[in-house]
Amino acid sequence: MPKEYKTPKLDELEKGPWPSFVKEIKLAAKQSEMSNDLLGQLEQSYDERLGHWKHGGIVGVMGYGGGVIGRYSDLPNEYPKVSHFHTIRVNQPSGWFYTSEALRTICDIWDRHGSGLTNMHGSTGDMVFLGTRTEELEPIFEELTEAGWDLGGSGSDVRTPSCCVGKARCEWACYDTMKVCYDITMRYQDELHRPAFPYKFKFKFSGCPNDCVASIARSDCSLIGTWKDDIRIDDAEVAKYADDGLDIFHDVVLNCPTKAMHFDHDSKKLTVENEGCVRCMHCINVMPKALRPGLDTGAIFLLGAKAPIVEGALLSSVIVPFINLDDEEEFEDFCDLVDEMIDVWCEEGKNRERIGEFIQRVGMGNFLEAVGLEPAPEMVAYPRDNPYVFYEMDGEDE
Repeated sequence: MPKEYKTPKLDELEKGPWPSFVKEIKLAAKQSEMSNDLLGQLEQSYDERLGHWKHGGIVGVMGYGGGVIGRYSDLPNEYPKVSHFHTIRVNQPSGWFYTSEALRTICDIWDRHGSGLTNMHGSTGDMVFLGTRTEELEPIFEELTEAGWDLGGSGSDVRTPSCCVGKARCEWACYDTMKVCYDITMRYQDELHRPAFPYKFKFKFSGCPNDCVASIARSDCSLIGTWKDDIRIDDAEVAKYADDGLDIFHDVVLNCPTKAMHFDHDSKKLTVENEGCVRCMHCINVMPKALRPGLDTGAIFLLGAKAPIVEGALLSSVIVPFINLDDEEEFEDFCDLVDEMIDVWCEEGKNRERIGEFIQRVGMGNFLEAVGLEPAPEMVAYPRDNPYVFYEMDGEDE
């Protein structure tokens, strides 16, 4: 019989209306001795206000340098079932679409070889399997690959690309995020499984400026859907929104960040100065039946976001204002540009320096020159405020 642990502090985390990870661990503990010992060690950590996990070396599967995060307990005698508690990242399907059969398959594999605990999904996007022993890694990997799954990224490599549901379910998607995510995942298999970068590199793909995967804040390389032509307006639906009580002037026009909208109360007609529109999507979100993105769609390529680890949080910067991802040649040009940027970063970047921090250190102007890209006005974050791009005039122009 497994030891029964008293967990008064963990019990407190089950109280309240929100879901509790403690509840899930207790459910798993009924079938898994590993999850049961996890309860005991976690309670002790809360008592002592001290974490009892240590990094005891690199673990993985043959041929892969990433996908497994090693974790060991520093209390192996007290909690022997979690003396090893490695985490496995599994590459998720694009858009997180699963069949019931697929979910049962992977959960059965994990019940046989691990704690039974999962995280659906990690911040990178992967399925995360929490807790297994070193000797179980190869059997897990073998069963996963036989079922059609692969490990995700970890360490200083391309992290598992992720995307929103895109055109599969969203009417605002300006490009096929799932196709691009799949193509990039296939293209960067070697960089995903064999860490060779200064630090991690994340791809995320959002179909429209709503950015449902938060790519502008969380990914080194993001493609955010946009359009080049005018917002489509249905005048009849605009009038219907007004008749139904929506205050279009206060709720839509005054919230336009560039004041590019006008509403005539008498005619109930909305007009947009599209030259000043920054595609923020606010008006479309408020009046989805009346307004729609344009028809000339593609994506903005941004680079350099990260969470506040070393140098503080960064939002990504515009690199290419518009890419038509339906055009195979433009998609290849995008991939070639990413390759060139990674090469420069690998050559000059410091250890554990994200590409956004690298650009911040060397300057955007120097980075653009190194990758052979011409500066564009969209790259300037704060016009007339210490711009980082300088235009050089040749002798003839002077």
